[in-house]
Amino acid sequence: MRRKSAAPHHATAQITSYAAAQRAQFSGRFRAAEYRSDWTGGYPDWAGYVYPVRRTKGFHEATYLADFFDTIEINTSFYQPLRPDHAAQWVERVATNPRFVFTAKLWQRFTHDIRSTVSGSVAADERAVRAGFDVLRAAKRLGAVLLQFPFSFHRTAEGVAYLSAILKRFADYPLVVEVRHASWDAPEMLELLRTKGVSFCNIDQPLIGRSLGPSAQATSAVGYVRLHGRRCDTWFTDDATIPAHERYNYLYSAEELAPWVTRVGRVTKRARETFVITNNHFQGKAVVNALQLISILKGSKVKVPEPLRRQYPQLEEIADTPPAEPMLFPMARRK
Repeated sequence: MRRKSAAPHHATAQITSYAAAQRAQFSGRFRAAEYRSDWTGGYPDWAGYVYPVRRTKGFHEATYLADFFDTIEINTSFYQPLRPDHAAQWVERVATNPRFVFTAKLWQRFTHDIRSTVSGSVAADERAVRAGFDVLRAAKRLGAVLLQFPFSFHRTAEGVAYLSAILKRFADYPLVVEVRHASWDAPEMLELLRTKGVSFCNIDQPLIGRSLGPSAQATSAVGYVRLHGRRCDTWFTDDATIPAHERYNYLYSAEELAPWVTRVGRVTKRARETFVITNNHFQGKAVVNALQLISILKGSKVKVPEPLRRQYPQLEEIADTPPAEPMLFPMARRK
């Protein structure tokens, strides 16, 4: 594997992955996802869960995870434009996995701050966004660009006009639109995306008020699914005493995953390539659910990180090899 020297500072990516070997079962390649990580160390709560506590020289989170998954959803690009040098380093980090591609979130200035995008700085902002994305695209490592809109973004005349303008501005990328308000659950929305060749993001989120419910839509060659967990008690909380990670502290049960297996199957039949992102990241729960989904959809056992199988003994059922060290005192099954 080719390596770069230093990991980019404060570069956060959401790793999202599925072992993309679904060609026999589905019409397109299948990738699953699971994690967002600061490349300078990742989630602190992932140490001893997903990553080994003692790391070898040259250890890098992206390289490690690319051994289990085929995509990373980059989250840092939501908070600021992705730096080209960081993008180039990440390409190097996953070089040994030829199937690996990144997906990346569009800068929140274009999805959460509509007023700023009609200012005179919009051209410079667009150039900054494109600089990083284009490095990934040139390396053939860019699978999709996700436009993640907030719950407050509703389907009004103004909202539709703004969405159409943004889709036109970035039309040369494989775009995916995630909306969270139920007002977007309309045939007109799907037709808009189909006309523009843009993917609709199917989501699982806490169903509170007018939250958008589960779906299995495919409006372009790219299929996209994101599972956020179902923490209704923390999803919209403004209680400063509740840690931010509690929004995503949720482990899907087999019964909760089953309908999504069916939905993913429907999406893959209509898309060339499908990405499934599990965002319930606290203490590696996203990785657990991603691996379970991979195993079900592939119909076979999968490679499981050693630290994770010790924390979640239920993974022994789908692990393709015995544990590296016998577990004399298996840990209690985590929920």
